[in-house]
Amino acid sequence: MSTTITLKNGVKMPFIGLGTWQVKDKEEGINAVKCAIEAGYKAIDTAVVYQNEEAVGEGIKASGIDRSELFVTTKVYNDKQGYEETHQSFKESLERLQLDYVDLYLIHWPITDKYHDTWRAMEEIYTSGKAKAIGISNFHPQHIEDLMTTANIVPMVNQIELHPNQNQQALVAYCHERDIAVTAYSPLGHGNLLDHPVIKEIGETHHKSVAQVILRWDIQNGITAVPKSVNKDRIAANIDVFDFELSEEEMAQLNALHTGERVNKNPDIFIIEK
Repeated sequence: MSTTITLKNGVKMPFIGLGTWQVKDKEEGINAVKCAIEAGYKAIDTAVVYQNEEAVGEGIKASGIDRSELFVTTKVYNDKQGYEETHQSFKESLERLQLDYVDLYLIHWPITDKYHDTWRAMEEIYTSGKAKAIGISNFHPQHIEDLMTTANIVPMVNQIELHPNQNQQALVAYCHERDIAVTAYSPLGHGNLLDHPVIKEIGETHHKSVAQVILRWDIQNGITAVPKSVNKDRIAANIDVFDFELSEEEMAQLNALHTGERVNKNPDIFIIEK
């Protein structure tokens, strides 16, 4: 299987990227990005609210990798949404990242009274070439349907909480039917699944870790993922998932683990935090 997925506009997005949520220590962030790039990662995921765009930018610079080889994602947060606000937030993100463009720019949460204006600004950013793709995060079908009443461009990606306990099958099907790629954040359920007996047994069959089995499950479901780690060995292991394949039976076993349990906020009841 290819290591990338092709978005609806032809842009290629790596299946596995480095997540950086909760990585607030600057040196830790720089080192994680450097380790990821050394391990072969081509995708790095950050956001304004993570407070580590600067570290991500410095890690990229320190790695010496050619910018064209990377796929960098960042997001506009809730208190920065709105037309003018989004343009300003994006400009500040580029400055912190020390980049001329990002590969993917996302609306972080569906703040109903703001995301129409936010998306209008993002469409302009996309048209300018400073974001190679634009998308959304934590959007459910009703949010997407509402957004499309004023949008000119269909989102190319929806980044959502997704792991075996919260497999989001209906939302994934909805997005894929509309050619919206899906990215899983918290793909390991904040580590809550790393001792799961069913996944461990599948891993033993393939001589792989629980994390590797889950990430392979994502890939075979056509889902990209951004597992977060600052540990050099785990960062390397999380991308070592392209040399084995889960059987249909194993995929069914993993699909059956859904409990509906979330480790993050439910977008349907999300309230903006000032």
